[in-house]
Amino acid sequence: MQLLNLIYDSALVLYALSLLFYFSDCLKRNPGGKRLGAGLLVVVALLQSAGLSIRFVQEGGLPIFTPYDFLFWFSFSIVLTSLGVAFTRGAEFTILLLSVAGFSAFLLNRFWLTAEDHTLQSWSAVHGWLAMHIILANLSFAALTLGTVFAIMYLFLHAGLRSKQWNDRIRRLPSLDTMDKYSYTSILAGTPLLMLSLIMAGFSIVSEGRTPLFQDIKVLTTLVGLANYIIYIVLKRSGRRSGVVMARWAISGYAFIILNFLLNSWSEFHGWGG
Repeated sequence: MQLLNLIYDSALVLYALSLLFYFSDCLKRNPGGKRLGAGLLVVVALLQSAGLSIRFVQEGGLPIFTPYDFLFWFSFSIVLTSLGVAFTRGAEFTILLLSVAGFSAFLLNRFWLTAEDHTLQSWSAVHGWLAMHIILANLSFAALTLGTVFAIMYLFLHAGLRSKQWNDRIRRLPSLDTMDKYSYTSILAGTPLLMLSLIMAGFSIVSEGRTPLFQDIKVLTTLVGLANYIIYIVLKRSGRRSGVVMARWAISGYAFIILNFLLNSWSEFHGWGG
């Protein structure tokens, strides 16, 4: 466990440094800082991979059945997503916002949770369904995070264009149409994953014969969150709302998803708490 903590702490420090380098590049163009930030992200990904390997050995399988591991997988997914978009135009702003989300989850994980606490042993009979539920939920959150990042950037660029602030930061951003498209595509990918995740959760509830849990607050609020994104997609495809309205819708939907995650401690389904 000491080796694992050392790896995670090292990754956390390097993640913070990478975030700072990208932040400095976004404030004022700094190609050297951006390269250093990207290099540090690669090292963070390698350290997190090493940490996951240690957890795999400790657990004797895929480590996903605690909120500690869930948040870590989310942070790892964000790091990989950041590296994946590193070669697109205006990527430094996307990576900065993604890194804020990933680093926040990683930091919260290190100071709030431990690997030993809050496991889901009461669901040991249906760990297969739960594994699929958790993996799909994590992938969904990563995609929805990316969609929210582009929505935030859309609103930032829109406000800058309206106020005619033609500075370097505005010129380095992708176009409004591009960010609107990327945000919609990410949410379009994340919503079916969230839906499939809920289906897997439903299978686990039925398999355990715990159907009263369908009335659990966590299940109900997650359904509300899913409905929010379905409505977003319908409105987006109809073209009846402006890009600004849809960007705000995407951001509010993600805020609800974050709030929903915090309901774990009140949920009988997860039984997770800090």
